[in-house]
Amino acid sequence: MTQLPGLLDTEALRKDFPILDRVLHDGKKLVYLDNAATSQTPRQVLDVLSEYYEQHNANVHRGVHVLAEEATALYEGARDKVAEFINAPSRDEVIFTKNASESLNLVANMLGWADEPYRVDRDTEIVITEMEHHSNIVPWQLLAQRTGAKLKWFGLTDDGRLDLSNIDEIITEKTKIVSFVLVSNILGTVNPVDAIVRRAQEVGALVCVDASQAAPHMPLDVQALQADFVAFTGHKMCGPTGIGVLWGRQELLEDLPPFLGGGEMIETVSMHSSTYAPAPHKFEAGTPPIAQAVGLGAAIDYLTSIGMDKILSHEHALTEYAVKRLGEVPDLRIIGPTTAEDRGAAISFTLGDIHPHDVGQVLDEQGIAVRVGHHCARPVCLRYGIPATTRASFYLYSTPTEIDALVEGLEHVRNFFG
Repeated sequence: MTQLPGLLDTEALRKDFPILDRVLHDGKKLVYLDNAATSQTPRQVLDVLSEYYEQHNANVHRGVHVLAEEATALYEGARDKVAEFINAPSRDEVIFTKNASESLNLVANMLGWADEPYRVDRDTEIVITEMEHHSNIVPWQLLAQRTGAKLKWFGLTDDGRLDLSNIDEIITEKTKIVSFVLVSNILGTVNPVDAIVRRAQEVGALVCVDASQAAPHMPLDVQALQADFVAFTGHKMCGPTGIGVLWGRQELLEDLPPFLGGGEMIETVSMHSSTYAPAPHKFEAGTPPIAQAVGLGAAIDYLTSIGMDKILSHEHALTEYAVKRLGEVPDLRIIGPTTAEDRGAAISFTLGDIHPHDVGQVLDEQGIAVRVGHHCARPVCLRYGIPATTRASFYLYSTPTEIDALVEGLEHVRNFFG
């Protein structure tokens, strides 16, 4: 195996992930390079999920029987783990959702229904970027359509970075909210948070950060970000599907209205009106994703035991190696930054005039799992004049040998299509 400085002990780590031992077509072992879409789940998380359902399964809060009290303790314990993981000032700032998309929709709807000074209306502006996942575009488009607010965005440079040359014209005194991705899921770009937050604060705008591709891969400190809201999801960070997180500053959560109504989010209800529970419960209507939250807590335990700094170093070394190796493939064009600096571990590319779906199919026959399409970031593909890309994305259990297998697989693709 190729040895790179900064790598984790992947031989030991991979034993925690049963699925990585799968053998696919014609005896080929799985090479899983689709981690930006969904990461794999270690035994430590699977065991916690199994134990929850076997020993503690019940609805949370209000119940006085043993199972309800145990489930509540596990659920709220997961909130404590998330708060510590992201360095939140208070556990009450952590809201559980079903994914990052719901978290971002929650922010958009809160602002649409808010009173001044937070209300988004026809006299205000919303700012996003051209590299956003659709989950951080469509909610703001919907809000703009409903309220009459103007939607603006930062464009992209030719090398896949945000063009901030006109930042003072994009973020103005009319801006109410600036929402942007910390790490692009298609380009891999790590965005300059400080510059954007600084300008937003100058004009009194709120800041929302989509950290879906950051939380699994690097230390995430919401206080250092100085954002007002941060969203991420569990299934990209060794956790189960169906669980997401929205962190928000406590004073904002106290002032902003709820999005969903129902059980658990209320304080009192009459036939004429209702009052609401304090945050975070104000924003968690109905039975929450209990087992999923417990699983996310276990995933955070797992990641913390390894060390987020070490995971970041591992992925940086892999990305540097992958950029070098992919650069050796004829006709291959990386879409996004072509160095490992200021980029995450997701690399999108095109291969000559071979359609990415064909690339993905032939790679799958070699046992190599990648993602193909526009990756819910179609404006990026339009910006660079391509129909789609092939994306390889790495995680803590990825190895240089798997990158070598990808390069060999791409040579097979080229030969297959002549």
